[in-house]
Amino acid sequence: MRGAVFSSRRSIRAALLCGASALACLVAAGLAAPAAAQSVEELAPSVPAGTQMLLEADTLVYDNDKQTVTAVGGVQIDYGGNRLVAQRVQYDRKTRRLVASGNAQLVQSDGTKINSEHIDLTDDFGDGFVNALRVETTEKTYFGAESAERMGGVLTTFFNGVYTACEPCEKKPDKAPIWRLKARQIIWNGEKKTVRFENSNFEFFGFPIAYLPAFEIADPTVKRKSGFLMPGLAFKSHLGAGFSIPYYLALAPTYDLTARGTYYTKQGFLGEAEWRQRFDNGQYSLKIAGMRQQNPDAFDLNTVDRGNPGEPTRFRGMMGSKGQFAINERWDFGWNVLLQTDKNFSNTYDIQGYTDYVHRSEVYLTGLNDRNYFDLRAMRFQVQENTLEGDIGARNESQPWVLPSLDYAYIPDAPLAGGQLSVNLNARGIVRNEIDEAFFIPNVPGSGVQRVRGIEGQSGRLTGEAEWKRNIITDGGLVITPLLAFQADGDFLNANSGSLQAISDMAAARGLEDDMRSSFARFMATAGLELRWPVLFTGVGSSHIVEPTAQLFARPNEPFVGGLAVPNEDAQSFVFDATTLFERDKFSGYDRIEGGTRANLGLRYSGSFDNGWATNALFGQSYQVAGVNSFAQPDLVNAGADSGLETSKSDYVGLAGFSTPGGFSASVSGRFDERTLDVRRTEVKAAYSGTPVSLSARYTFIQAQPSYGVPEDLQELSFGSSAKLGQYWRIFGSGTYDLEKNLFTNDGFGFAYDDECFSYTMTLSQSRNRDTRELTQSFGFNISFRTLGDFGSTKSSFNQ
Repeated sequence: MRGAVFSSRRSIRAALLCGASALACLVAAGLAAPAAAQSVEELAPSVPAGTQMLLEADTLVYDNDKQTVTAVGGVQIDYGGNRLVAQRVQYDRKTRRLVASGNAQLVQSDGTKINSEHIDLTDDFGDGFVNALRVETTEKTYFGAESAERMGGVLTTFFNGVYTACEPCEKKPDKAPIWRLKARQIIWNGEKKTVRFENSNFEFFGFPIAYLPAFEIADPTVKRKSGFLMPGLAFKSHLGAGFSIPYYLALAPTYDLTARGTYYTKQGFLGEAEWRQRFDNGQYSLKIAGMRQQNPDAFDLNTVDRGNPGEPTRFRGMMGSKGQFAINERWDFGWNVLLQTDKNFSNTYDIQGYTDYVHRSEVYLTGLNDRNYFDLRAMRFQVQENTLEGDIGARNESQPWVLPSLDYAYIPDAPLAGGQLSVNLNARGIVRNEIDEAFFIPNVPGSGVQRVRGIEGQSGRLTGEAEWKRNIITDGGLVITPLLAFQADGDFLNANSGSLQAISDMAAARGLEDDMRSSFARFMATAGLELRWPVLFTGVGSSHIVEPTAQLFARPNEPFVGGLAVPNEDAQSFVFDATTLFERDKFSGYDRIEGGTRANLGLRYSGSFDNGWATNALFGQSYQVAGVNSFAQPDLVNAGADSGLETSKSDYVGLAGFSTPGGFSASVSGRFDERTLDVRRTEVKAAYSGTPVSLSARYTFIQAQPSYGVPEDLQELSFGSSAKLGQYWRIFGSGTYDLEKNLFTNDGFGFAYDDECFSYTMTLSQSRNRDTRELTQSFGFNISFRTLGDFGSTKSSFNQ
């Protein structure tokens, strides 16, 4: 008998532990293997011992004369993490090759899928040859070729091949993808993790646009590999056009280096390098950048970027580092530090990660455990401004060193007298090398007002605060919240003579007492009571909650109020609106303490409707019932001046808003004079988010506060929009218009295309100085091909 045929209506299944090869498993699956068959070890010694193989087929045909075994009908072979599926698989014992045909598919152990009508493999699945194949990797990248050959289990060569990262169109699978690389040979090296294209053409929407004699990219499965990254382009008015080439060095699995060279047509060559390293408990980075600026005259006169008159070239550079490490599950340590040759270099040249207008260099230690929070940090604020040192409005030179700042918060788990106790500790030490100098407010005749925002010298403060409060709900739904609080401060001050003289001049100009001391202590005790009565109203298809709220805080007068005795470093930002109406202490920091007895009255409302609409509102007023009004008493920065709280009856504050299920929302908030109801401050916002259009608009009005450093009304309108044009295209734009100066302070527009394998963005933005009306323009674009890289601006110059 030449051969034997075994078949059944069920699939023939064999699961065997095999020592080396698919051949051994196929032979073992039969019932009549010849006695002279080779041993398992001889057949495929490269396969690890103990590999399990599963064979499924409708029919097995054994030809002992030709030494072949053929599986026919729904064949599936699982072996060593690989899977071969076909209508027919024949194994030749003499050549040790498997030949699969009929809708054949090989799924490799890494998930890569190879589809063809004919697949020729060695018995260990290591080498092979395939005709007219299609390959899909686990990263959703695709290869196609007339034929392919695999050697050594790691090197695959595609002949007349095609590569793309675009998924094929389901309705039109033969349609050309958005982009693809066609090459005479594509060599995929699984050991080096590279894909090399030889004699290739880059096609875009089916049209060849570039010929590449040789081109190499990282294996699609590789996230980190040394080599050139895609170049970049940028444009700025003062810098000119910029072309950059980055090079990435994957030095080890835990650290790498990226070097970038950028040439600007107006300013010359900019070099950058960034080192990054990861550890088990954190990571850090170090970046350096520098250039010798070739054409300072391209910048405006009397600016930091231009430098000293007559200086043809100068070196500008920076060094920055960021890091964060987990000491354990509760404690973190980190830093963010920037050093520059001048105060505006990183902002001017868009050094990624260091472009903030106000950069906070700091070293910190934080801890969090249940209801305990600890934060200790040293800080230095750096204003990246183009104003020369000593010019009016310059802020960077007068920024302090904060050495250190400490915050600690603790809330005990156990209630105290049925209520919640919270404890806060704050400390800060400040060193300032130059006074944040007093200045007269311009264009305010006869005002004679000065402000000392920061004292040259050293100052420090230690503050402890404890608060207890308890919610009591009556049978009628009234919520009663009694409150007790106590705060104690210890301060010291060592100001230089220039600062003391500036404070004395300010006091004389305003007829105030100058009582600046080298050290002092303050105490503040508060007894408070809050009453809230939420009432629910329900109607057909809607429900509404109206909540009248009343607060009363009784306390003594603020210590040292009415004179210039206490520096104000952390309570300079002050806004009275509906969001701060019910705050116990409306000052933003610890340097000022609200004193006297004050009552806050207001009405809250919220509503919801079955059709998805929602509404909310709040309206109220604050009253100085007894004692000295802290907001009517000046300090070194005049916080509270013209704030709406400086009178015994405050201005009215309110807000109202709604949202719809269709994506539209709007709100209005404002502060209104308590006598005339004139608008002192308002903000109106509206937004729509839907398909295919999204819109947003905001109107802001802030009345002048000359004593607080805002000499003129601020009134501006800002807007933003985005619209989808089809499935992948969109356009967008935004702008801000100063209604007082009749000037667009910034505006821009752009359009973009985004799909699963390709994206393109182009933007044009403009900004204008409010005083000089100087125009600065920026152009940016970015093209991204998935797996190939990005080309264009490294940073968008336009906020989408």
